[in-house]
Amino acid sequence: MRLLHTSDWHLGQNFMGKSRQAEHQQLIDWLVAQVDAHAVDAVLIAGDIFDTGTPPSYARELYSQLVVRLHAAGVALLLLGGNHDSVATLRESSALLEQLSARVVPAADAPANQVCVLPLRRPHGGDRASGNAGATPGCVVCAIPFIRPRDVMQSEYGQSAEQKQQSLQLAIQAYYQAVHAEAENTRKQLSAQQGCNVSLIATGHLTTVGASASESVREIYVGALDAFPTSAFPDVDYLALGHIHRPQKVGGQEHIRYSGSPIALSFDEAAQQKEVLLVDLGEAGLEAVTPLPVPVFQPLVALRGNLKSLPGAFAQAAHDATPERPVWLEVTVAEDDYLADLPARIQTMAEGLPLEVLRIRRERGNAVAQLSADAGVTLDELDPLDVFARRLAHETLDDEVRAALTKRYKSVLAATVEGEA
Repeated sequence: MRLLHTSDWHLGQNFMGKSRQAEHQQLIDWLVAQVDAHAVDAVLIAGDIFDTGTPPSYARELYSQLVVRLHAAGVALLLLGGNHDSVATLRESSALLEQLSARVVPAADAPANQVCVLPLRRPHGGDRASGNAGATPGCVVCAIPFIRPRDVMQSEYGQSAEQKQQSLQLAIQAYYQAVHAEAENTRKQLSAQQGCNVSLIATGHLTTVGASASESVREIYVGALDAFPTSAFPDVDYLALGHIHRPQKVGGQEHIRYSGSPIALSFDEAAQQKEVLLVDLGEAGLEAVTPLPVPVFQPLVALRGNLKSLPGAFAQAAHDATPERPVWLEVTVAEDDYLADLPARIQTMAEGLPLEVLRIRRERGNAVAQLSADAGVTLDELDPLDVFARRLAHETLDDEVRAALTKRYKSVLAATVEGEA
């Protein structure tokens, strides 16, 4: 069986006042073409399908389009809820989408309900009215979405932040083991019926130990769980993870992977080669994982320099751009960052070039200028940790000091939330 593993689409994202609709439309067109070209049997999106719990109508239309087009191609689709997704929003259409070869798993539920069987691809022109009924099983999935603490545990009065973190980690581990036990029973039954081994995989939407994040990734268990140890996952042939936007193996292990987001969701992701993963499974388990590079549909460039060097950098950034597809820029100004008219000077440099300056940053930290440059970003879009991280970014600090301050802030925030409960 061949799976396509992707995650963190963030349909409906408002990027500093800019819509990503055109990029996501191009992404769907490209993905459907790749699914056909590489004979993919099923597509798996490991969380954060939408950017918010109340996605705009065009994002819902893109979501529906993806489902319909993959169904028409005879390809199954597994959609996992992420921390940005609303359980209610995903659940409202899940029964309908199941008739279109798409299984939606909005939230952690009874372990037996989290087991999913992904079928092999149906031939073009085959019976589509019955969804996946009667299709040949390709693999069994422990289909686990983002796990909210209330899904797996109850808070106990008097617990410290450290005790809550440990309790949550143990609860998530126990939940994975329970789902794995149900899935293993299903796998054995299907293997006996098929007369060959059926692969077992799992999913997750969380941070694991050793994963490298980016600024667009929000901590999902503030004050509770920073990272889940890879040793706590059950033994499976492949573990498809979401939440971290940078594609990577976890702990150097071939079978534990973050696919990363298919488009850059922040300027610090602009230089990354985005990808989706082709996962080949056979009777012996995992056979190969092949990264499939995603084209850049909207160029993002982060520049840094002083007023003398930036004009040349602007010209270079604009080299391959067109008026129809201008480059979106983040500019960090060094040395000259004290100038009051800095934004006007930067905008003047961009005049006549296919560039749009979306954010201007002063290297030594001018909070007022930063907030002014973040046009389109409101406090409603930020959580307390985002605000703290943005303020901290204005200071010139050693990494160790920055990490210590962040850790301290998390503990204070957790204590505050606990006191209000």
